[in-house]
Amino acid sequence: MLSKLKTALALIAAAAIAVPAGAQLKVVTSTTDLYDIAKAVGGKRITATHIGEGYQDPHFIEAKPSFVLQLRNADVWAFVGLDLEIGWMPLLLDGARNPKIKQGAPGYVDVSRAIPLLDVPSGNVDRSQGDVHPLGNPHYWLDPENGRRIARLFRDKFTQLDPDGAAIYSANEKNFEGRLNAAERTWTDELAKIKGQPVVAWHTSWRYFAEYTKMNIVGFMEPKPGVPPSPSHLAGLIQQMKRTGAKVIVMEPFYDQKTAAFVAARTGAKVLILPPSVGGVKGVGDYISVMDYDIKQLAAAL
Repeated sequence: MLSKLKTALALIAAAAIAVPAGAQLKVVTSTTDLYDIAKAVGGKRITATHIGEGYQDPHFIEAKPSFVLQLRNADVWAFVGLDLEIGWMPLLLDGARNPKIKQGAPGYVDVSRAIPLLDVPSGNVDRSQGDVHPLGNPHYWLDPENGRRIARLFRDKFTQLDPDGAAIYSANEKNFEGRLNAAERTWTDELAKIKGQPVVAWHTSWRYFAEYTKMNIVGFMEPKPGVPPSPSHLAGLIQQMKRTGAKVIVMEPFYDQKTAAFVAARTGAKVLILPPSVGGVKGVGDYISVMDYDIKQLAAAL
């Protein structure tokens, strides 16, 4: 009886939050990457907006009043999770006062729940370890398999909230995966060139990308996530690059390039600016294009 009651209550709750027939789901995402995949899956049955821009550091977004208004009317709030948005998301959600997207509501979508995570710390975690994420590395979208997981999560969530669109969401998700599969087949030569090559990265955001491409990250410009490099750290890193033969420093466009240029000048390395997100550089306007651009640029630099 208890299980039947729980099922009935769940069905009632789903009906209460379901979108009226003919209405579009209003989706707001924290990043441009989630936005692009949500659009690919939702198609014309959703309207979508995003908070952060691809050229911004997603850890640090200004909580503007316009964002509160977007969230106030949203049916879905989808975010990266793992504390990536911890500095600004609570303020926006509190201001929005939207029961559809509060924690625990069907429209509150922590996308990280669908992802096998890297870099989950063990033992005690505190701020002395830098900008560490105690639940794991949040930059998971830079692996195409996680892109598929995100798309499937959106398919299931949109179907839950808008059952009449189930067939469309399923077809759109399959189309997204088909396009991603086709793109992957064109990366064979580049991935073979990247595999095993020593590379230095600025931030741990490239860990999932490294898992996929098999590039060998031999060091990070940051001694700890979010901590600026000290002279002693740079000296050690320069020696490490000389020992391993690393000739590329990968970094996002929103970090200061002066320090990387300093290290590059002393090692003969190239500073390679790669966008981690949709819109991070001009002309890279969708998720598959981000992966395509980053893989081809890295292969060409090695």
